[in-house]
Amino acid sequence: MTNPNPQMPEDPGAPENTDEQFVTPDEAEAAAEEAAGAQSVDEELADIEASLDGEAAEEVVEEGDSVEKQLAERTEDLQRVSAEYANYRRRTDRERGQIADHAKAKFASELLPLLDDLDLADQHGDLKEGPLKSFADKFRGVLANQKVEAFGAEGEPFNPEIHEAVQDLSSGGEQVVGTVLRKGYRVGERLIRNAMVIIADPADNAEGDAADNAADNA
Repeated sequence: MTNPNPQMPEDPGAPENTDEQFVTPDEAEAAAEEAAGAQSVDEELADIEASLDGEAAEEVVEEGDSVEKQLAERTEDLQRVSAEYANYRRRTDRERGQIADHAKAKFASELLPLLDDLDLADQHGDLKEGPLKSFADKFRGVLANQKVEAFGAEGEPFNPEIHEAVQDLSSGGEQVVGTVLRKGYRVGERLIRNAMVIIADPADNAEGDAADNAADNA
């Protein structure tokens, strides 16, 4: 039967004709599918963002570790260079001191004949007074200031490392310097000449000292 009024719906009481917001089952299913698809896209975007945030965090951590590693390497390099420089300075100072001591010892060894002549003059009584005594005192004072020291005295224990024995008059196990034929000299700890001596027994040396004292008191 044909609807006599084409402007009127066939079923005026149907929901689609009475409710402006009515949604058909097909439209509801399509909307649900669209919402589900939108939610899936949102979840995927959230996962992507979380993944990007994690990668960014990992990159920050990696960059921090790299900077810390580089800083540790630079610190180690600086410490090594500082240690090498300190060793270089110590070695240079030591070598400079050794060169200075060697030069001083060499110069002092050139003056030893003068000291020997002064000792002979003193033994002959030529240094008791006068200009020569004044010169001898000043000369020995200059050498003393340069740490030039004489050694080799009668009665001191014999030491083959610093004493050169030309004769051995000892008979026991204990040996001492009996007679000094030529003094030895050192500059600081550096030996520049051995003392030339005659070895004797301690008793013989004591008797010699007593005889010398008696002669001096006579």
